[in-house]
Amino acid sequence: MNRKALEDLQIWKSSNNRKPLILRGARQVGKTTLVHQFSSEYKQYIYLNLERPEDVLFFNSLDNVKEIVESLFLRYELAPDYPNTLLFIDEIQESPKAIALLRYFYEDLPQLHVISAGSLLEFALHQVRSFPVGRVTYMYLFPLNFVEFLDACDKQLARKALLQVPLSSTAQNTLYNLFHTYALIGGMPEVVSKYIENNSIIGLKEVYGSIWETYKSDIRKYARNTNEEKVIIHIMSSAFNFLDKRVTFQGFGNSNYKSREVGEAFRSLDEAKVIQMIYPTTEVEIPVISDFRKKPRLQFLDIGLVNYGLNLQHELIGLKDLSSAYKGSLITQLITQELI
Repeated sequence: MNRKALEDLQIWKSSNNRKPLILRGARQVGKTTLVHQFSSEYKQYIYLNLERPEDVLFFNSLDNVKEIVESLFLRYELAPDYPNTLLFIDEIQESPKAIALLRYFYEDLPQLHVISAGSLLEFALHQVRSFPVGRVTYMYLFPLNFVEFLDACDKQLARKALLQVPLSSTAQNTLYNLFHTYALIGGMPEVVSKYIENNSIIGLKEVYGSIWETYKSDIRKYARNTNEEKVIIHIMSSAFNFLDKRVTFQGFGNSNYKSREVGEAFRSLDEAKVIQMIYPTTEVEIPVISDFRKKPRLQFLDIGLVNYGLNLQHELIGLKDLSSAYKGSLITQLITQELI
């Protein structure tokens, strides 16, 4: 899939002040696939997954980045050609020590190109005592937007028509239909790939379910205690029903949980970019300042997951006007996702 982020990686690669890059974003938005694609720009590519014991051992057993890199070149039988080598450290959240060592790649081996990625990095960063402030740069990756969806579906003429201003009247019906499909299935890469493979939404429900259960399992691992774990699971099981409402933390979802407990759990989900809290504003000029005294609405990672959670997909297939779906809240969700 042709992601816009590939252009951003090209800029990073050619930068005169390139720093190790931390690629952030929720699980299964395509971070690993993106870097694998980008690796074709290099003569040599070293891929580490720190969920594998043999890979994380390099960081657990060594403290010097030069020694780590020399060991990696030896392991993969590669020449020590730093400027033409990409080192990708995946699932870096599994090793706070590896995160801390990123600063030394910048200070001691600036000629080596280093990208790291991980899910729920926000939680892992709290465990890093010596975080490499000013020694790393960040990039966020989200689900496919509509233009990327058109690219994935090989709708190049439609993509070209979409970017024309004003929009051609002859292209409107085609683009509306394609946008309707995108609004139906969303932009999670695995879902889009499955849809393209089958040219049908049949079988997608299982993919959505797997993704959502993975998020539940992941976030539970980073809960500070058993009670917060329970609150997070309760929120993820009931939050879809609050799509068209502003939420009150106290007793959320007909529970007995207190405002502080629910608020902390929502902030954890917000940090993980799975469910974000969007607060209202009364500002009409830039900068737009959120009013945190008011109730937030919920913004989910992906519209396809929302449709899955509310079991709306079959209902949306025959719907002509999306603005009437779920009291208009689906459009709000979708347009905010595009803006993000």
